[in-house]
Amino acid sequence: MSKVCASAADAVSDVADGSTLAVGGFGLCGIPSDLIGALAERGVGGLEVYSNNCGVDDFGLGILLSARRIRRVTASYVGENKEFARQYLSGELEVELTPQGTLAERLRAGGAGIPAFFTPAGVGTPISEGGLPWRYNADGSVAIASPPKETRVIRGRTYVLEESIVADYALVHAEIGDTEGNLVFNKTAMNFNPLAAMAGRVTIAQVEKLVEPGEIDPAQVHVPGVFVQRVVHTGQQDKRIEKRTVSA
Repeated sequence: MSKVCASAADAVSDVADGSTLAVGGFGLCGIPSDLIGALAERGVGGLEVYSNNCGVDDFGLGILLSARRIRRVTASYVGENKEFARQYLSGELEVELTPQGTLAERLRAGGAGIPAFFTPAGVGTPISEGGLPWRYNADGSVAIASPPKETRVIRGRTYVLEESIVADYALVHAEIGDTEGNLVFNKTAMNFNPLAAMAGRVTIAQVEKLVEPGEIDPAQVHVPGVFVQRVVHTGQQDKRIEKRTVSA
């Protein structure tokens, strides 16, 4: 059965206010910009986002953030977005910072049906002990702080329990996809895209090149179609440069 949607707008047409989203990409590499743009045009809000970062001020998830459509973000790096910092520090945005590898494994575990796992990352820090500011009050005081997490000693080493992530929707960007949802990512666009794709109850993939079933070598498939519910052909994407450096 074909999983192809006519447009990005059709693909995200049932994303409702308050939905949770796992979004692929790393910096500005491999982000599902067309799907994000379609969500911005729809006007849905109160979104909770799981993503490595939140784009920049005028691109990627930064578009939804600037429009005040995002309520909460779970991420590992947020240093390229001034509006993100402003909203967080002024108490307008809830933020859960998590180690990058932990975020990756939380997404993968969610897709694999694993409810939680133990990891040494964050042991002995506010990650495990609690107290990280999730949300500030307008006066700068902490409104919501992270709770302490369960720890356990296994074979003489202490580990912290991290819960997996399963999102209502996953938005990902692939270089090639077929009509059954099998996906191939281009080089570093592998980043968080396969993990986000696994973690979505409904996974929506925008693809630069759409092909028929059988045209992708099975050995080259990065995410099998069983994880993908919708595919939209968006064509070649704008390859933004996160930080342009030039010589004098």
